[in-house]
Amino acid sequence: MDGRASRVGTGQGMGGTGLPGSTPGGTRSEAPFGGARYDNPYELNDDTPVYVISVAAQLSGLHPQTLRQYDRLGLVCPDRTAGRGRRYSARDIQLLRVVQRLSQDEGINLAGIKRIIELENQVAALQSRVAELQQAVDGAAVAMRRREAQVHASYRRDLVPYQDVRQSSALVVWRPERRRR
Repeated sequence: MDGRASRVGTGQGMGGTGLPGSTPGGTRSEAPFGGARYDNPYELNDDTPVYVISVAAQLSGLHPQTLRQYDRLGLVCPDRTAGRGRRYSARDIQLLRVVQRLSQDEGINLAGIKRIIELENQVAALQSRVAELQQAVDGAAVAMRRREAQVHASYRRDLVPYQDVRQSSALVVWRPERRRR
Protein backbone atom coordinates (compact mmCIF):
# COMPACT_ATOMS: atom_id res chain seq x y z
CA MET A 1 0.00 0.00 0.00
CA ASP A 2 1.34 3.46 -0.79
CA GLY A 3 1.37 6.53 1.47
CA ARG A 4 -1.74 7.99 -0.12
CA ALA A 5 -3.95 5.06 0.83
CA SER A 6 -3.18 5.47 4.52
CA ARG A 7 -4.57 9.01 4.48
CA VAL A 8 -7.90 8.27 2.77
CA GLY A 9 -10.08 8.51 5.87
CA THR A 10 -8.30 11.45 7.48
CA GLY A 11 -8.63 14.09 4.81
CA GLN A 12 -4.95 14.97 5.21
CA GLY A 13 -2.92 15.72 2.13
CA MET A 14 -5.92 15.51 -0.17
CA GLY A 15 -7.37 18.99 -0.18
CA GLY A 16 -10.26 17.82 2.03
CA THR A 17 -11.96 16.01 -0.83
CA GLY A 18 -11.24 12.40 0.02
CA LEU A 19 -9.50 11.65 -3.26
CA PRO A 20 -5.74 11.32 -3.34
CA GLY A 21 -4.13 14.03 -5.43
CA SER A 22 -7.38 15.87 -6.19
CA THR A 23 -7.44 19.64 -6.24
CA PRO A 24 -10.39 21.73 -5.12
CA GLY A 25 -12.24 23.79 -7.66
CA GLY A 26 -14.02 26.43 -5.57
CA THR A 27 -13.30 29.01 -2.93
CA ARG A 28 -12.15 27.66 0.39
CA SER A 29 -14.09 28.02 3.62
CA GLU A 30 -14.03 26.30 7.00
CA ALA A 31 -15.96 23.04 7.44
CA PRO A 32 -17.79 22.32 10.71
CA PHE A 33 -15.37 19.56 11.76
CA GLY A 34 -12.12 21.35 11.05
CA GLY A 35 -11.49 20.16 7.50
CA ALA A 36 -11.43 22.37 4.45
CA ARG A 37 -14.74 22.81 2.65
CA TYR A 38 -15.02 24.15 -0.85
CA ASP A 39 -18.03 25.97 -2.25
CA ASN A 40 -18.27 23.75 -5.29
CA PRO A 41 -21.44 21.88 -6.29
CA TYR A 42 -19.28 18.91 -7.33
CA GLU A 43 -17.43 18.80 -4.04
CA LEU A 44 -16.16 15.43 -2.87
CA ASN A 45 -15.89 14.58 0.82
CA ASP A 46 -15.26 11.47 2.92
CA ASP A 47 -18.85 10.28 2.42
CA THR A 48 -18.94 10.67 -1.37
CA PRO A 49 -19.12 7.22 -2.99
CA VAL A 50 -16.50 7.27 -5.74
CA TYR A 51 -14.49 4.04 -5.56
CA VAL A 52 -15.51 0.92 -7.49
CA ILE A 53 -15.07 -2.38 -5.70
CA SER A 54 -11.69 -3.19 -7.27
CA VAL A 55 -10.19 0.15 -6.18
CA ALA A 56 -11.79 -0.12 -2.72
CA ALA A 57 -10.35 -3.63 -2.36
CA GLN A 58 -6.89 -2.40 -3.31
CA LEU A 59 -7.06 0.60 -0.96
CA SER A 60 -8.30 -1.49 1.96
CA GLY A 61 -5.98 -4.43 1.34
CA LEU A 62 -8.86 -6.90 1.07
CA HIS A 63 -10.10 -9.16 -1.72
CA PRO A 64 -13.16 -7.93 -3.67
CA GLN A 65 -15.04 -11.08 -2.65
CA THR A 66 -14.42 -10.16 1.00
CA LEU A 67 -15.96 -6.74 0.36
CA ARG A 68 -19.01 -8.41 -1.20
CA GLN A 69 -19.31 -10.69 1.84
CA TYR A 70 -19.07 -7.72 4.23
CA ASP A 71 -21.81 -6.01 2.22
CA ARG A 72 -24.05 -9.10 2.44
CA LEU A 73 -23.48 -9.29 6.21
CA GLY A 74 -24.20 -5.57 6.63
CA LEU A 75 -20.78 -4.68 8.02
CA VAL A 76 -19.87 -2.13 5.35
CA CYS A 77 -22.75 -1.14 3.06
CA PRO A 78 -21.56 0.90 0.08
CA ASP A 79 -23.86 3.03 -2.04
CA ARG A 80 -25.19 1.60 -5.27
CA THR A 81 -25.27 3.00 -8.78
CA ALA A 82 -28.33 2.79 -11.01
CA GLY A 83 -26.92 -0.46 -12.43
CA ARG A 84 -26.54 -1.84 -8.84
CA GLY A 85 -22.74 -1.52 -8.86
CA ARG A 86 -21.11 -0.83 -5.52
CA ARG A 87 -19.47 2.56 -4.90
CA TYR A 88 -17.33 2.96 -1.80
CA SER A 89 -16.50 6.24 -0.05
CA ALA A 90 -13.31 7.06 1.80
CA ARG A 91 -15.20 6.51 5.06
CA ASP A 92 -16.25 3.04 3.83
CA ILE A 93 -12.63 2.18 3.09
CA GLN A 94 -11.58 3.37 6.53
CA LEU A 95 -14.30 1.17 8.04
CA LEU A 96 -13.10 -1.79 5.96
CA ARG A 97 -9.65 -1.34 7.47
CA VAL A 98 -11.14 -1.27 10.97
CA VAL A 99 -13.09 -4.46 10.26
CA GLN A 100 -9.95 -6.12 8.94
CA ARG A 101 -7.92 -5.06 11.99
CA LEU A 102 -10.57 -6.24 14.45
CA SER A 103 -10.93 -9.55 12.63
CA GLN A 104 -7.29 -10.36 12.02
CA ASP A 105 -5.41 -8.66 14.86
CA GLU A 106 -7.98 -8.82 17.66
CA GLY A 107 -9.61 -12.14 16.69
CA ILE A 108 -13.17 -10.82 16.87
CA ASN A 109 -15.75 -12.66 14.77
CA LEU A 110 -17.85 -10.81 12.19
CA ALA A 111 -20.99 -10.81 14.35
CA GLY A 112 -19.00 -9.17 17.15
CA ILE A 113 -17.55 -6.64 14.74
CA LYS A 114 -21.03 -5.80 13.48
CA ARG A 115 -22.19 -5.21 17.05
CA ILE A 116 -19.14 -3.04 17.77
CA ILE A 117 -19.88 -0.94 14.70
CA GLU A 118 -23.54 -0.58 15.72
CA LEU A 119 -22.56 0.49 19.23
CA GLU A 120 -19.99 2.99 17.94
CA ASN A 121 -22.62 4.46 15.61
CA GLN A 122 -25.04 4.68 18.53
CA VAL A 123 -22.42 6.41 20.69
CA ALA A 124 -21.68 8.89 17.89
CA ALA A 125 -25.40 9.64 17.51
CA LEU A 126 -25.79 10.14 21.26
CA GLN A 127 -22.73 12.40 21.40
CA SER A 128 -24.20 14.45 18.57
CA ARG A 129 -27.49 14.71 20.45
CA VAL A 130 -25.69 15.74 23.65
CA ALA A 131 -23.85 18.45 21.71
CA GLU A 132 -27.17 19.71 20.29
CA LEU A 133 -28.74 19.77 23.75
CA GLN A 134 -25.69 21.52 25.21
CA GLN A 135 -25.99 24.21 22.55
CA ALA A 136 -29.68 24.60 23.42
CA VAL A 137 -28.88 24.89 27.13
CA ASP A 138 -26.12 27.40 26.43
CA GLY A 139 -28.50 29.43 24.26
CA ALA A 140 -31.17 29.36 26.97
CA ALA A 141 -28.62 30.46 29.58
CA VAL A 142 -27.56 33.38 27.40
CA ALA A 143 -31.20 34.36 26.85
CA MET A 144 -31.87 34.11 30.58
CA ARG A 145 -28.87 36.31 31.45
CA ARG A 146 -29.97 38.81 28.81
CA ARG A 147 -33.51 38.90 30.25
CA GLU A 148 -32.16 39.19 33.79
CA ALA A 149 -30.00 42.13 32.73
CA GLN A 150 -33.08 43.78 31.20
CA VAL A 151 -35.02 43.32 34.45
CA HIS A 152 -32.14 44.76 36.50
CA ALA A 153 -31.88 47.68 34.10
CA SER A 154 -35.58 48.43 34.61
CA TYR A 155 -35.22 49.01 38.37
CA ARG A 156 -36.02 52.48 39.63
CA ARG A 157 -32.80 54.12 40.70
CA ASP A 158 -34.42 56.53 43.15
CA LEU A 159 -35.33 53.74 45.56
CA VAL A 160 -32.78 52.74 48.15
CA PRO A 161 -33.00 49.35 49.79
CA TYR A 162 -33.82 49.53 53.51
CA GLN A 163 -31.55 47.79 55.91
CA ASP A 164 -32.28 47.70 59.63
CA VAL A 165 -28.99 48.56 61.29
CA ARG A 166 -30.27 48.32 64.86
CA GLN A 167 -29.36 45.07 66.42
CA SER A 168 -30.30 44.24 69.95
CA SER A 169 -28.72 41.72 72.23
CA ALA A 170 -31.56 41.86 74.76
CA LEU A 171 -32.94 38.66 76.11
CA VAL A 172 -36.69 38.33 76.11
CA VAL A 173 -38.36 35.81 78.37
CA TRP A 174 -41.76 34.66 77.42
CA ARG A 175 -44.12 33.24 79.93
CA PRO A 176 -47.42 31.96 78.77
CA GLU A 177 -50.49 32.98 80.66
CA ARG A 178 -51.98 30.42 82.92
CA ARG A 179 -55.30 29.12 81.93
CA ARG A 180 -58.06 29.72 84.41
CA ARG A 181 -60.65 27.12 85.05
